[in-house]
Formats: sequence, C-alpha cells, structure tokens
Amino acid sequence: MSAATDRMPRLLALVPYLLARPGIRIDDAARDFGVTPKQLRRDLELLWMCGLPGYGPGDLIDLSFAGDTVTVTFDAGMNRPLRLTGGEATALLVALRALAETPGLLDTDAVRRAIAKIEAAAGQAQPSGVVVGLALREGERTAHTRGVVQRALQAGRALRIRYYTASRDEITERTVDPMRLLIVQAVGYLEAWCRRAEGVRLFRLDRIDDVQVLDEPAAPPPTARPTDLTDGVFAPRPGQEVAELVLDPDARWVAEYYPCEELAELPGGRLRVRMRYGDESWMVRLVLSLGGDARVESPATLAGSVRRRAADALARARHLPSTLGQ
Repeated sequence: MSAATDRMPRLLALVPYLLARPGIRIDDAARDFGVTPKQLRRDLELLWMCGLPGYGPGDLIDLSFAGDTVTVTFDAGMNRPLRLTGGEATALLVALRALAETPGLLDTDAVRRAIAKIEAAAGQAQPSGVVVGLALREGERTAHTRGVVQRALQAGRALRIRYYTASRDEITERTVDPMRLLIVQAVGYLEAWCRRAEGVRLFRLDRIDDVQVLDEPAAPPPTARPTDLTDGVFAPRPGQEVAELVLDPDARWVAEYYPCEELAELPGGRLRVRMRYGDESWMVRLVLSLGGDARVESPATLAGSVRRRAADALARARHLPSTLGQ
C-alpha cells in the first residue's frame, strides 16, 4: 500500500518534470524524486508501457533514452502538474478519509499523509479551499472520535457524547451504549443504544463534537438489534418533505454531508439533488447559508420561504435594495 501510494503521485509528476528538463540525467532526476536510479527507470518503463487498447507501448507517453539521459518526446497532454478543483479535492478527501476508517487497513499512515498533502495544496485555493480546509479539521476530529469509540468498544464501556443533529439543528448530550462501528457510503457511524431516546441510533462520527469513555459497562438491552441498512441509512419516513436543489460547484459538498440523492450532473459543474427534510425552517437556513450557491427548484412553498427570509434579511440590512420576490 505504501509503495503504491508513493508511486502514483510520482508517476503523475514525472512527465511535466521531464518536459521542463529535456535530456536530464536519470541519476539527477532520481535524486530530485528521492528514489534510486533503478526505481526511476522502472517508473519510466511503466509510463512508456501505458498504451491504448489494442496498440503497443508509446501510444500515450513516448520517451527517448540516450545513454544515461531521458527526454519526453510525446506527453499525451500531461504537460503540467495535476490540479484539482475544490469539488474534486473535496471528493477525493472524502474517499481517502473513508479508506482511513476501513477496518484492517495495513498502512493508515500513508493514507493520512496523502490527505495532509492534498489539503495543504487545496487549502491555498479560494473560495473552494475554504471547504477543503474545513474538511481537514473535521477529518482530524473524526479520527480522534473514532479512536475513542474503538477503545470503548474494545473495553465494553459506555460513552457520553455531545451530538449535533443536522435535521433539527440542535446539539444534545447523550449517554450511549456502543454496539458497533460501521461505514456506509463512505461515512463512518457509531451504532449504539441511546439511553435518552431509549432506542438504537446511528451517530455520524463527524457530528460528534465531544466524546468521553465512562467508567461503567456498556449494556444495550437484549431487545437492541442492529439497524437494517438495506435501504441505506436515511430510509424515507412518512410525511417527510422532499426538496430538489441545484448546487453550484462550491456547494456540492452538501451532497456528501447531508442525505441526498444525486439526480443529474448539469453544465458548469452543477449538481441537481433530491433531499428529504423534516423541518422547513432548518432547510431555509441551510439554503441561505450557501450564499447563492444553491437554488430551490421544488417545492414552491420552500422556494417562497427562502425568498421571503432573504428579503427580510436584506431589508434589515438597509444598505442593500430588496428586490427579491418582485
């Protein structure tokens, strides 16, 4: 895992590096990449062997060797270092964090190093870098939470958690009896018996603000059963409202953080999603918090509530004209 994780970014960087240094000595290139000349030759051979289906080597990347030097003669468009948009970086970070949470992964350090490097680079981008930087802080907190929960499960201890419930926009203190850790659709969850709700509940690890192991045994009642996740974590409930939203690129993180069904990719990197919600006032606050990067397509009642709340806010500000709803 570690070798593969290190090699992939090196292969992606090699072509633009060599294009900027035609005829460079292989020993010098190897030193710059921190590998042996033998390893670099293997990397160059692998690049040269990347071809199109049914064709031979050199179809995508072509190299010319002269003695101990190398020159790229065809770059297949790989003439600059890889750059990610904010949405792409966020999606990649979500996948890497899910990989880091996978039980039995042999080299979590390599995954975390990759996460740190991507976020260090993406954090310099604006405005989408704000979202990625936030993802890093949340990822570090989630990793800490997961470690505490794992220790509680191994020791058979109860937990006290402070939990944010997004659908009600509230934070509550709960004492829970852990049952298992699981990953569903790249998101980590604690399944536990909640003494406050007197039932089995799933708690997203990234929404646990604080967690403490208690000096008392975890004791889920005999009636506690694992949650049936056949239809996913957020199965529809009777009477729930459903909204269709169009998210601009910098708001696509909403589809990762909240229970959404992706309906269609739209021009310009936008995304149409369907999202269930139980409280209209919470949904209005969510849409307004996105600062114009989300548009409500349905229902009309929700769109009207968003317009009215935005118009009221602008009217109170007094320094901007209120034209919404005209």
